[in-house]
Amino acid sequence: MKIAIGADHGGYSLKNIIVDLLKGLKHEVHDLGTYSPDPVDYPDFALSVSQEILLGKADRGILICGSGLGACVAANKFPGIRAGTCHDSFSAHQGVEDDNINILCLGARVIGPELAKDIVKIWLGAVFSGAERHKRRLSKIENFERDY
Repeated sequence: MKIAIGADHGGYSLKNIIVDLLKGLKHEVHDLGTYSPDPVDYPDFALSVSQEILLGKADRGILICGSGLGACVAANKFPGIRAGTCHDSFSAHQGVEDDNINILCLGARVIGPELAKDIVKIWLGAVFSGAERHKRRLSKIENFERDY
């Protein structure tokens, strides 16, 4: 799977751990930065990761900031992006199975590296159910994006 990943300074260290995990799992990784712990703005990375997905250059994306929330809010501004902040295993698979999230957001100041790695593995293994009720709900969200 092609995975785009980006982080601000708050997520820099965890991003590097997740990049190593993804490469070890034989995924194609597009590391979009940041490449140092110097302060940067999370919306810039939400833009980069979202664009990779919307342009078909990546199948899914991962964003990491301090809380996982700011990056999630920013990514969800792009039509076609369904980002979810997950800090537990249930949300990681349920977010894909029911809501078809295509960007996983993690909070480096909320969870530790081992839990983050477990969440990423669970998220990568999850598949959208395609259940009619979930497709109906996603269609309503797509209508929001089109109408507003």
